[in-house]
Amino acid sequence: MPLYKAQAQSHVTSETTTITFNPSDLHQWERDLRRLNIITFGLFPFSMFAVTFTTEMIRWYNANGCDFSEQGRQHAPWPFKSAGGIGMTNDEHVRTILLAAGLSVTIALVDLIIVNAKRNNERRRIESLPAGSYDIERIPYGPAEDEDAVE
Repeated sequence: MPLYKAQAQSHVTSETTTITFNPSDLHQWERDLRRLNIITFGLFPFSMFAVTFTTEMIRWYNANGCDFSEQGRQHAPWPFKSAGGIGMTNDEHVRTILLAAGLSVTIALVDLIIVNAKRNNERRRIESLPAGSYDIERIPYGPAEDEDAVE
């Protein structure tokens, strides 16, 4: 026997509202912020792998100069580590995560700077064009009308 009885409630209305999303309705800074967000979080796993591997390589070098013996590979990074290898400490894990996050944010900011510079250069180029409209006539390419003149 259930302790509490609950009924499902339905809030169905006869009117339906369709909301469409158009990215061009967003301000440029909102689109730039979204791009920064996507690049930062998309790059984090790769930067985490690179920073972890680099940190473990440095630990291995500092411990025994990258010795490939069974005892020497206890500090080695993942592909070289022997069974029963010595893992990173909590401080090293925290430092690795912070460095990976910092690397991701730095690369995303560099991307933002490059994209904004390109956008500004293109805007300046367009603004420097002479005013007015141009009438471009297209003529299809085909064989010459006078075959004898070509030869």
